[in-house]
Amino acid sequence: MNHSTDFDQLKYFLDSRVALYNCLDFIEKDPILIPHRFSRKEDIEISAFLTATISWGQRVSIINNARRLIDLMDNSPYEFLLEGTENDWKNVSNFVHRTFNGEDCLFFLKSLKNIYENHGGLETVFTDGFKLDETAFAALSYFRKIFLSVPHERRIGKHVSDVTSNSSAKRLNMFLRWMVRNDSNEVDFGLWKNIPSSALMLPLDVHTGNVARDLGLLERKQNEWKAVEEITVVLRTFDKNDPIKYDFALFGVGVFEGKDISQRR
Repeated sequence: MNHSTDFDQLKYFLDSRVALYNCLDFIEKDPILIPHRFSRKEDIEISAFLTATISWGQRVSIINNARRLIDLMDNSPYEFLLEGTENDWKNVSNFVHRTFNGEDCLFFLKSLKNIYENHGGLETVFTDGFKLDETAFAALSYFRKIFLSVPHERRIGKHVSDVTSNSSAKRLNMFLRWMVRNDSNEVDFGLWKNIPSSALMLPLDVHTGNVARDLGLLERKQNEWKAVEEITVVLRTFDKNDPIKYDFALFGVGVFEGKDISQRR
């Protein structure tokens, strides 16, 4: 990418893939389908956060289990959190997605209830963290501190990414993308107005990491926070205001187009 021609060609390739994948058709095969069922801000936030939390493994399984979890919450996540009875909550104790079990799920609901009752809601917590130094790193670190302030078993902490330990925080960054990006194609929600899209970080996973390396966008071998910082800095050279739109390009190429990326540029 030292030459302007290479930069222009790569930008054209990435922009073309954003146009291809950042569209309403994308929603039907992606976990973001779940929060798109709702119109109330709090229902969108809560269902999105819980869906993002279990977003590892096969996408069909993620969507099916996220749908089942929201069904267990009577398809009214916000009302369920604040007004659900003890018997209502017992239904959730049977939920399992891979290593995320009913005990984990109950803690997540208790912590979310605490956040909405005592901390102004998810948007306020993430925004307060962001304002500490205007970085996503600060927002994610502060959120984890508040989220785990409710008494819990130590093992539950593994389900909340810790960026201070160099975690890539893929699922939390994806959740932030959903909430923050002002997407004219209406895939992402753009509900949160006090964190700019320019501050978002790439939800780095196996697919996006491999594609980024194949394209020469990422040198680090491990999918860690330092790699997230490295790739996001590069993506900002393509679009400083909305760098994480390229998540659609990198993910779409990795999942739907396979190998030999360099030959198609």
